[in-house]
Amino acid sequence: MPRLLFLYLIKRVALAAFVVESALCVPVVLSYLLGQLPAAAVRGGLVWPAIVGVTPTVAYVALPMAVGVATAMTFASMASESLISVLYALRLSVWAICGPTLVLALLSVGAGLALANFIAPQYQGSMQDVLNVVRNSLNHRMLEPAHFYTFENGAKTLYLERWETPDIAVNLFVRQISVEKMQEQTITAARAEFRRNESGVVVALTKGSIQTRPIDTSDVRIAAFDEYAIALPMQGSGGLPPRSWHGVYELPAKDFMAQFAVARADSRMLAEWTTEAAMRIGVPLLTLGHSLLAMALVLNFGNITGRRGAGGALTIIAIPAAHILFLVALQSLLRADALRGCARGHGAAGNSGFGLAYRAAELRAARQAHRSRRGVALFGAERRSRRALRVTLSAARARTWVQMTSTMTDL
Repeated sequence: MPRLLFLYLIKRVALAAFVVESALCVPVVLSYLLGQLPAAAVRGGLVWPAIVGVTPTVAYVALPMAVGVATAMTFASMASESLISVLYALRLSVWAICGPTLVLALLSVGAGLALANFIAPQYQGSMQDVLNVVRNSLNHRMLEPAHFYTFENGAKTLYLERWETPDIAVNLFVRQISVEKMQEQTITAARAEFRRNESGVVVALTKGSIQTRPIDTSDVRIAAFDEYAIALPMQGSGGLPPRSWHGVYELPAKDFMAQFAVARADSRMLAEWTTEAAMRIGVPLLTLGHSLLAMALVLNFGNITGRRGAGGALTIIAIPAAHILFLVALQSLLRADALRGCARGHGAAGNSGFGLAYRAAELRAARQAHRSRRGVALFGAERRSRRALRVTLSAARARTWVQMTSTMTDL
């Protein structure tokens, strides 16, 4: 194929793939954020970290569909313009016509693998940090008035009446329990200003009182103050607060492969690792498969002579259907395998228990059978004794009859 034509076909399919990828990613990312983030997240500045965290994952999942749909659209357009017939007239083979798209598909596979194994895991933790802040109310600008909030596993309780500015609250109530000091404090303030530092949030209280009560006594000490400050474990200026857990989807490629040795010992961890491995490796490889499927459908069932038909539309619909079907089937099979693994794990864990139960059932069955045999034996003995009794009675009656007959003969 001439170089100019080769570059033209690559640019045409690449431009269409970029448009389709953008059309897929933007609505998916926005709908996901609208479903996961409350409206107060806009005030808390959490939208941009969430976008950065979720976009790479959506991009590599949607990339195979985008390239496949772009290939189907481009080849259907080329068929309607009779360009494929012209290429055949130039004595170009099918592989020569499909060559530029295959090269683009292979490049897209490499880009998808890079996104799935290096870029997405690095930014996936940002989205989880945002969700951690949202679910645990760790951003002071997301606190709603007239609501109680707890921190540090219930050691601190906070309540505010209303917001005067995004950082200043009116009529604040704080209750905190100190295990080290063995005391409980109840703090009220007419005005509270939330100030961020590198490690968290410092609340500057104005015109309030502190009630201190030891846990082991009922004595209460009350002290008034003009200014007071307390620290809260919330999002500071240094970044999102750290989490105590990390998912397997946050591991880079090297650590992810090393995690397999640990995951083999647990069926649930192995199922989670297998699911993530299928997403990281299998989904980018779909780009090549969708491209081949789109070209095969258009060249075999499309109207390459330029006549109008429904073949182009059907090929475009077939690519998203195949992609969604593959993802659903993949998740369903891996979930079913995980459930079977958990069942096997529970079965192995309870093997001795089931063995004891089975042995106990065997003993009960043997006992019942013994009782049944004993009952049969007793019933047989009873029947034999009754038969012997009947024989004895019959013999007695026969003797009596013989005696009566002989007596009457004598008479």
